[in-house]
Amino acid sequence: MSQANVRSALFVPASRPERIPKALASGADCVIVDLEDAVEESAKEQARDHLEAFLSENPDARVLVRVNAPGHWAHDADLRLCMRHAGVKAILLPKAETEAQIRQAHGTGKPIWPIIESARGLVALPQIAAADGVERLSFGSLDLGLDLNLKTDSEAANQVLGQARYAVILHSRAAGLAAPLDGVYPAIQDVSGLHKHVQYARDMGFGGALCIHPSQISIIHRALQPSEAELNWAQRVVAQAQSGAGVFTLDGQMVDAPVILRARALLELAGQQP
Repeated sequence: MSQANVRSALFVPASRPERIPKALASGADCVIVDLEDAVEESAKEQARDHLEAFLSENPDARVLVRVNAPGHWAHDADLRLCMRHAGVKAILLPKAETEAQIRQAHGTGKPIWPIIESARGLVALPQIAAADGVERLSFGSLDLGLDLNLKTDSEAANQVLGQARYAVILHSRAAGLAAPLDGVYPAIQDVSGLHKHVQYARDMGFGGALCIHPSQISIIHRALQPSEAELNWAQRVVAQAQSGAGVFTLDGQMVDAPVILRARALLELAGQQP
């Protein structure tokens, strides 16, 4: 399975095909063309036709597609579209709740990125994460909060969502998946809030986040970067490790193999040669 580093995944509505090239040029690590929540029910078929036309006219473009959820009347047709086009590099599967749903979506031959955004999805996480074809998980905090009847932004809700994020991280790691993506931050103008939230997700072990506006991309990327202090520490750890010492002391702390691996990972995240 692919372990490619994905920091940002930008949604763009399939109903607005003129925005797809702009999204691809936005600097996001990947673009998700959305057939689900961003498209009104009455526009589903037209949106799918727009995406079909775009992929046919731009065979070199590479996008992900969020299909409509299993059980929705448009789901099967969405999957057939994804199967037809090499430009669809993965499928974002909303409301993922069973291994059977993953198996059906993977029948397209595409990697699957399940979105965990319901109580059923949380309960089925071990089976979903271990299912054939799953490349990475993503977390849908907004829909999960609605499903669990959480009070938005309350301390209690944040505690529950924190436990759910932990489960996504745990089962991603246990299944050997790529680092999962956190859910969207809906307050587009709240730069400091987004930065703080992404750092929180980063510190929990998430690799990046889904986003809904191009202005959020650079903020997400900055929030995921190690601090200057962390990079300085990592550089010194790796430099001393290259002297051949397997275990040593730095700044009064013991450094062994796991710590050296952590230092190398920080340097790689910052685009530096470890």
